[in-house]
Amino acid sequence: MTQATPISGLSEHTTTDALITALRTLPQRPLQFHLHGELLVPAGYHVTEIKAVTIEAMDCGGKANAWRETVIQLMDGSAEEAKAGFMTNHKFLAIYDRVVKHIPVRDHAEVRFEYGNANTPALQYHVTHVDLQPDVITVHLRTPGVQCKAGDACGTPTDTSDGCEPASGCCASQAPITLT
Repeated sequence: MTQATPISGLSEHTTTDALITALRTLPQRPLQFHLHGELLVPAGYHVTEIKAVTIEAMDCGGKANAWRETVIQLMDGSAEEAKAGFMTNHKFLAIYDRVVKHIPVRDHAEVRFEYGNANTPALQYHVTHVDLQPDVITVHLRTPGVQCKAGDACGTPTDTSDGCEPASGCCASQAPITLT
């Protein structure tokens, strides 16, 4: 078994630029996507969409925030395309380069991969790290999660999902509103 070499500069909130720069510096290899050490996206996949997303949100504590993400959507190919193998990092980059000529993808935006099929619900996965092996490049993904972003203001412990301080008015369940 060969040893994987982790690509430096990538973290749990990998930026678009960090991932793309890493893929550009690597030799041409098949590009695979793994979740928890297992292959998630089978051979023959397509890059069907690259989204430059702006999110404007307000947390339960009333704090507004905005950020950008790059979402790269992957889709299963046909059985015939699967026989041809995995897309290479160079082909992936050619698709990416074509897209960024037309939409404003931000280098500092977190990059996520969106994937689902008939057996797996579509999710946006975070990039945790990339490994280079002699015969393949593996992008390791993790499932998304949720957290109370107003946890400090609300008194929510960061390590549990127990409720907030009810008097704070945030994060706690509220009585239903009756419309008349």
